[in-house]
Amino acid sequence: MRLLLALVAALALAAPAFASEARPTLAELEKELVCPTCKTTLDMSDSPQADRMRAFIRQRIAAGDSKSEIKAQLVAQFGEGVLASPPKRGFDLLAWVLPLAGLAAGAAAVGAVAWRWSRGRAAGAAGAPVAAGAAATGRLDVDPELARRLDEELARFDG
Repeated sequence: MRLLLALVAALALAAPAFASEARPTLAELEKELVCPTCKTTLDMSDSPQADRMRAFIRQRIAAGDSKSEIKAQLVAQFGEGVLASPPKRGFDLLAWVLPLAGLAAGAAAVGAVAWRWSRGRAAGAAGAPVAAGAAATGRLDVDPELARRLDEELARFDG
């Protein structure tokens, strides 16, 4: 039963994606393509080259081309630099993988540092040596000169 529900949900969510591929709109392609002149997405560009690309896209949509066909024609004409996001294959796959690997490495480093820090504090509190008279008096054994200076400073502060 759960498998059937998961399959229905997957098909319902995938249908708009397939429709977008078969019948693209100018607005969605403008966000996915870069003007070769000004190096901004077509929806942000107002250069003459961007206007020519929009006219070409409108013409290809009217002819019934799919999104991938239109992109392939523009890549053939201008190169892969016309794509706003790099392809998810070959060497360009690094652009997708490296940020995720960096985030994972950073999270692991922060986790390791936090673990060591928490272990260090617990070991310091549990393993701190206590002088024989310290437990009875509530004071730790310190250098007498340091204790005298501390008492003088506290007296001056209180007075």
